[in-house]
Amino acid sequence: MKRLIVLAAALLLTACGQVKPGHVGIKVNQYGSGAGVSSEPLGVGTYFTPFGTNIIEYPVFTQTYTYSGSSAEGASQNEEFTFQDKNGLNIESDIAVSFSVNPTLAPKLYSKFRTDASGLVSGQIRNAIRNSLNDRASALGVEEIYGPKKAQLLNDVQADVSNYFRPYGLNVEKLFYAGTIRMPQQVRDQINQRIANEQAALAAQANVATATANAQAKIEAAKGDAEANRLIAESIRTNPEIVQLRAIEKWNGVLPVYTGGSGPMPFIGVGK
Repeated sequence: MKRLIVLAAALLLTACGQVKPGHVGIKVNQYGSGAGVSSEPLGVGTYFTPFGTNIIEYPVFTQTYTYSGSSAEGASQNEEFTFQDKNGLNIESDIAVSFSVNPTLAPKLYSKFRTDASGLVSGQIRNAIRNSLNDRASALGVEEIYGPKKAQLLNDVQADVSNYFRPYGLNVEKLFYAGTIRMPQQVRDQINQRIANEQAALAAQANVATATANAQAKIEAAKGDAEANRLIAESIRTNPEIVQLRAIEKWNGVLPVYTGGSGPMPFIGVGK
């Protein structure tokens, strides 16, 4: 009898499924009149899952997955994205995605794609990113993708992917580059050389502008000095008393010890 009880308990445990913390569950029944996907999401807990019934889990917390050409990231096989610019040049990049699932829409998500989170990552999410990336990059040149439009390209792809999955409860929160954008080395060298030339040209322009500004400042200063001298000369010409006034202002009050000839004593009689 005891063995029967233990066996019954063991069978009961094998007929139960769990939804772990941080996840939402969807009960799927394969047989009978109730076959199909339950419309009610399952919270954290243990549930009775008789033969033909299982529970699919989706993460409600943010997960990040990296599609990379390196086996140290993501899957063991090469998952890098390859796309082309508007001239047909092949470009590769590692891209990471952060996502989570809206728990209330989890049944709708499973009903649409019929796979768990890992299946979404390797299938539907990757395909959506690839399709949008190919479409968006085909309107740009490699120098734009490598330079000023790099961030905007991924922002546009993120918007496309996010809008596609949002109605089904999959929140694509962020796409970001997980490394450098790769292209033929010759093309990269040409782009880097062009950037270096542009920077050198800008520096040269700045130097010319500085030299021109300094020269103009000197010219303006010289014009100012000339005008000041002209005004002084004009003032002296029309008012000769100014010269005598300037001399008085600088005189220390001591008469010369000797004066020769019949010249007048300095400033004697001034004002008479």
